[in-house]
Amino acid sequence: MTIENDEPRDEGANAPLPYKYRYKYLHKYGDERDPEKDGADDDAPKHNKDDSTDKDGDDGNQRKDDKDEKKEDKDEKKDDKKDKDDPKAKRRKVIVLSVIAAVFVLAGLTWLLLYIFVFTQREKTDDAYVKGDMVTISSRVAGTVVEVAVEETDRVHAGQVLVRLDPVDAKVALMNAEGQLAQAVREAQARMQQANQADAAIPQRRAQYEQARDDYNRRHPLLERRAVSAEEVDTGKRQMQQAYAALQAAEREAAAAHAQVDGTTVENFPAVIQARSQFRNAWVNSGRDAIVSPIEGYAARRQVQVGQRVQPGQDLLTVVPLQDLWVDANFKETQLEHIRIGQPVEITTDMYSDFTYHGKVVGLNAGTGSAFSLLPAENATGNWIKVVQRLPVRVAIDAEDLRKHPLRVGLSTYVTVDTHDRDGRVLADTPRTKPLVSTNVYEDEMGEADEKAKEIIRANTVDVPQPVAAKHG
Repeated sequence: MTIENDEPRDEGANAPLPYKYRYKYLHKYGDERDPEKDGADDDAPKHNKDDSTDKDGDDGNQRKDDKDEKKEDKDEKKDDKKDKDDPKAKRRKVIVLSVIAAVFVLAGLTWLLLYIFVFTQREKTDDAYVKGDMVTISSRVAGTVVEVAVEETDRVHAGQVLVRLDPVDAKVALMNAEGQLAQAVREAQARMQQANQADAAIPQRRAQYEQARDDYNRRHPLLERRAVSAEEVDTGKRQMQQAYAALQAAEREAAAAHAQVDGTTVENFPAVIQARSQFRNAWVNSGRDAIVSPIEGYAARRQVQVGQRVQPGQDLLTVVPLQDLWVDANFKETQLEHIRIGQPVEITTDMYSDFTYHGKVVGLNAGTGSAFSLLPAENATGNWIKVVQRLPVRVAIDAEDLRKHPLRVGLSTYVTVDTHDRDGRVLADTPRTKPLVSTNVYEDEMGEADEKAKEIIRANTVDVPQPVAAKHG
């Protein structure tokens, strides 16, 4: 058996084939020869018509499909041969492939430049939340709530009354303190008059002593002449000693009286100062039945109800100043190497997805969140697991951006820190010179109390003579 008998020959395809290979040829390639020429083949085996009709219909379909596939293969080969022979098609293909390769190279170069000059010069995190001061409003005195003036989401101003308490108890205490202050003023004046009275008793006692002394001096020389009895002289001597003792007692009483009043006036008398302090306390407490807001903001988390009995320090509601908010961005410890104070920050939120807030880094927290948690991690117990920690970085928001697009406490944000400038500080090196937050709504309370106390003092002060200094003989 030769190769010529296994494969069909290209030349002389119409030549008759041996009978034993004809069926194999027809089954594999189909009969593509001219029927008229096939009839002239004397060597081909002859078959009856009935035998041809007995073949399976599937064989005919298979031969037809094989012919179509062979024809398509021939067309493709012709096209490929045509393309190979056409130089324009070749050039066109080279240009297309070059353009595609250039696009990929340019995209890779662009990505590399972005990574070097942009992506490595910024830090991003979505673990960031809006924070702000939440001022808890509480009562400073005990009382029963008779009025609630605000509801949640209401705007409140500094000094605005939020809650009122029943003022009866505070007014009764104020009246009692007012009476005690008036009584203290009167007692202070009485003490001063007692000092004057003690001063007036000294000359009287001195005169009595001098008289008794003179009587004794006159009688004592007469004792030698037996002009007077010895008993009379002894009596005069005792009277002189008693008068001298009375004079010393009067001087001591005057000194004690002056020790209580010297260097003082009615207003700064110790008892008056004490009573005045109690009056101030009662006056302030009488004004504390009106609970006011210390700052500008919005009411939130109201817990107080009318008729509720409240105690000093009990939480009633919260005031949030939405004009002074910031963002705490929790960066991983692997992102903190190039973050510095003063670096610019871009902030986006889900609330305003088409607006970008601007801000700057104002500081890095002194510890991670786990370090200040209620139950900090005990890594020395033996069950330590390496976990990347996060450190809060405080970001101040531009006031104008915050005014145009107000935020709320607790909203999540996306923070991007531009770390191009890495010359800034990591920790603040100077203390704060101005108070962070302050209020002056409570300053008027003491001023009003002082004015009222002065009125009570003036009303209970009478004109009295000035104390007379004691004369010593």
